[in-house]
Amino acid sequence: MTHFVPIERVAENRYVLRVTEELCVGPLGHVFLFGGAGLGAAVRALEHAFDRGLVWATAQYVSFARLGSTLELDVSVAQAGRSVTQATVSGHIGDQTIFNVMGALGERDGYPDQHWRDMPDMPPPEDCEEEPQRPPQDPNARLRRGLDVRARRDPARHEETMRTGRSQLWIRQKHAGPVDAATLALFADFVPGAIGGALGSGGGGNSLDNSLRIRKIVPTEWVLCDVQAQAAARGFGHGHMRLYATDGTLMATASQSIVLRSYPNPNA
Repeated sequence: MTHFVPIERVAENRYVLRVTEELCVGPLGHVFLFGGAGLGAAVRALEHAFDRGLVWATAQYVSFARLGSTLELDVSVAQAGRSVTQATVSGHIGDQTIFNVMGALGERDGYPDQHWRDMPDMPPPEDCEEEPQRPPQDPNARLRRGLDVRARRDPARHEETMRTGRSQLWIRQKHAGPVDAATLALFADFVPGAIGGALGSGGGGNSLDNSLRIRKIVPTEWVLCDVQAQAAARGFGHGHMRLYATDGTLMATASQSIVLRSYPNPNA
């Protein structure tokens, strides 16, 4: 089974990711690697390199990886203990830095297993409708074609989102694949679109960062992404997300800051 973010190990501490149409987004003439796919690739490299599960990772995006390029992922250890490993990943194309990732990995048994924010009320995926991608994409930006993204059937939900900044999406892979930390990193990058929706625009903007915190991952086909746009000012926006399995398990939380972009209001 091929992972949605298919990395390849080429040396002891180096992996590569081919930037294909299936991993790209972007408006006409501007096709680039989806930021969440980049973080997902780094997460996979970290977990593979150290054979430990992710606890936390954050990406700082510096530049764009264009369609057809090969992204190199260099893994470095910052500190390796008995139960926690801290490490970094440099994502680059030649001498050009695309992103830098810091992360922690590990497992510590015998401690509390609890969460305090229950999954919000949301109709099941089969009772929801497809959520279109905004703004319209270049024909070579095909990432969303591999995902099933659904939102509540409610004609007032756009107005509610603009009032509260909150929205929910069900997301799954169209072709069966694991829901793991890398997959959740990919889904977490839907925060910018939710910020755009809260502002009444067709898209949010470009990610400056993407931070993911894993609680625990359980078997699930769909993931409910509960997004809260928090604030916007000075040309930037901020938001966070909670990611739930269908049984209500809180699997992860995420947060992002973005450079705001202006697009036509799709609901005007």
